[in-house]
Amino acid sequence: MITLSSDFGSPYPAAMKGVICQVTDARIEDIAHDFPRQDVRAAAFWLTQTLPYFPPAVHCVVVDPGVGTDRDAIIVRTGDHALVGPDNGVLLPVARELAANETDAPDAFEVFTWAYDDPASTTFHGRDVFAPAAAAVHDTGVDNLQTRPEATPTDDYIDLQFPAAAVEGDGATGEVLVVDDFGNAVTNVPGKFLANQFGATVAVDGVEAPVRRAYAAVDRGQRLVTVGSHGNVELAVNRGRGDEAFGVSTGDAVDLSL
Repeated sequence: MITLSSDFGSPYPAAMKGVICQVTDARIEDIAHDFPRQDVRAAAFWLTQTLPYFPPAVHCVVVDPGVGTDRDAIIVRTGDHALVGPDNGVLLPVARELAANETDAPDAFEVFTWAYDDPASTTFHGRDVFAPAAAAVHDTGVDNLQTRPEATPTDDYIDLQFPAAAVEGDGATGEVLVVDDFGNAVTNVPGKFLANQFGATVAVDGVEAPVRRAYAAVDRGQRLVTVGSHGNVELAVNRGRGDEAFGVSTGDAVDLSL
């Protein structure tokens, strides 16, 4: 199986699929092609929430603000999975997540640079570099990745780790990692901060909101604070946009006080 993830929208992913289908009969699954444009951290976050639910596969990820520059193409191998994409950090958080799921060791992954000839385009490495690489890794086999002449082990790669929130007593200071399509503002504050607080209230940047387990536990249009499926504290509105109601956007700092 080969999965595809990008910020391309349409129709660019179709060209990637065409390239893959020319050289392999692998099953192709789309993860998403509407990640926030050129937002490496947002894509990295959503990959941690999706790829661990897949069986072993080659995952091709192209969110690549540095396309056409001298940034490397890399392959990250973790267990029976391989991640293919640009060396800009986008692959590392999900590599750790996959490694932890398979081995209980978050750093149990290997990184390889992937050599490639001058591509046909300097603006579409998804089609000309990463799709062919994903197909080659799939047909070679993840376990045999090191036999490919294009693959060279490396310890020199760009890392990306999500910032940690500061939690102390009844207070937490963090930031908004992403905002989903519903307008839910996902913070980096761990959900355990709200343990045993459902039914109570919390002040978000000085504005009180109820702590609830479900969006519909408050009236339509009312703000709430909850713990999302990702396990983090989330600022939301029942059938509305939490980012607008709380006045936050990706990257903004948030202070929570019970």
